[in-house]
Amino acid sequence: FITSMLDISKQDMRSGMERLLYALMITIVASLVGWLVAMIVHLRPENFVDLGLNPMLLLLFRLIASFSGVFGFSVMFNSPKRMAVQAGLIGAVANTLRLELVDLSTIPPAAAAFIGALVAGLLASAINRIDGYPRISLTVPSIVIMVPGLYIYRAIYNIGLNNIGVGAEWMTRAALIIMFLPLGLFTARLIMDSRWRKSD
Repeated sequence: FITSMLDISKQDMRSGMERLLYALMITIVASLVGWLVAMIVHLRPENFVDLGLNPMLLLLFRLIASFSGVFGFSVMFNSPKRMAVQAGLIGAVANTLRLELVDLSTIPPAAAAFIGALVAGLLASAINRIDGYPRISLTVPSIVIMVPGLYIYRAIYNIGLNNIGVGAEWMTRAALIIMFLPLGLFTARLIMDSRWRKSD
């Protein structure tokens, strides 16, 4: 979905629509299968349990978890180890910033996602100028971890139980975050790359 929005922003409509439809197909099928499995094994989405951690310890764990998740995604995308480490560092900073903004301020999750994606895009552009790694190879793994899978799961779960109002609310929250992620990357690219501002 993220790369499809970037393609569409550059008016590459065919590639963007193909990527978008493929992403929607995968997301819908995965969500429906997840809902069926949840019904069979009697799982239901709940709020996270409060661990009672102090803010600094929670920040540290978020940095570690974000780095590990993004590094893993980057390895799955067949990135070299050095590139995967750099993507992990970008994701650790950007995703932790997003989570901290949601917890410690009144910024809505969608706006925090935009800021996190913007920071990831700016950091990727800086690394691109130093090491020459493609921005897309650094930003996509660092942004994938921000996709609100739990929101989508809650939406499908509730819609499957005919709780349409609750499901629609969670789907709207997820859609806002998903739309702001590529927008943050697009804005970072506009700031850092003058060639990106020109259409072919």
